[in-house]
Amino acid sequence: MPDQVIPFLLAATAMLGTPGPGIAALVAVGRSLDRVSAFRFYAALQLGLAIAAALSVLGLVGLIQTFAALRTVLMLAATLYLLWLAWKIAFAPVGAASIDGSAGGPMTGKGAFFLGIANPKAYLAFASLFGSFTLLPAGSAFADGALKWGLCIAVILVVDLAWLCLGMTFGRLAMSASAERLFNRVMGAAILGACLVAWL
Repeated sequence: MPDQVIPFLLAATAMLGTPGPGIAALVAVGRSLDRVSAFRFYAALQLGLAIAAALSVLGLVGLIQTFAALRTVLMLAATLYLLWLAWKIAFAPVGAASIDGSAGGPMTGKGAFFLGIANPKAYLAFASLFGSFTLLPAGSAFADGALKWGLCIAVILVVDLAWLCLGMTFGRLAMSASAERLFNRVMGAAILGACLVAWL
């Protein structure tokens, strides 16, 4: 095993496993939706993140960054979606009502996929991880990138599942209306905080 794999995994866990828009959404989904819908959201989010990681390891994100107008449009689109998601979570009905009470709401598979592929925190983490570590010897750039990608996906699958399960645990708790309302506000604030960090 290459010497840098364990440090890479530790760094990936720290960077990809800390709360951001995707994780806040997973906790909210786990608490509010039925198990099948929650796992469907989880799977779509993972697919989006896998594509985001692939774009990062191939250097295509750097290419997009060179076109200021395109970069701004993508950032605005992602930010608008995240603001909408934060609002829907923060002001979700409490009690038996679901956050995604209407069809086409933010907690759908399509929304999760978009969140995964446009998550600014994920791109920052991928860029840092892929640029800071060399896992395989020089001359094996493709294999090195593929290994980093695979390890990042493995980390994301595990940590995101843990956060989803935490949300499901919260969903089984008998919370008062005020406690549920506070929980929703905290999740919405976490998403807003991640947006602010991305823009800064």
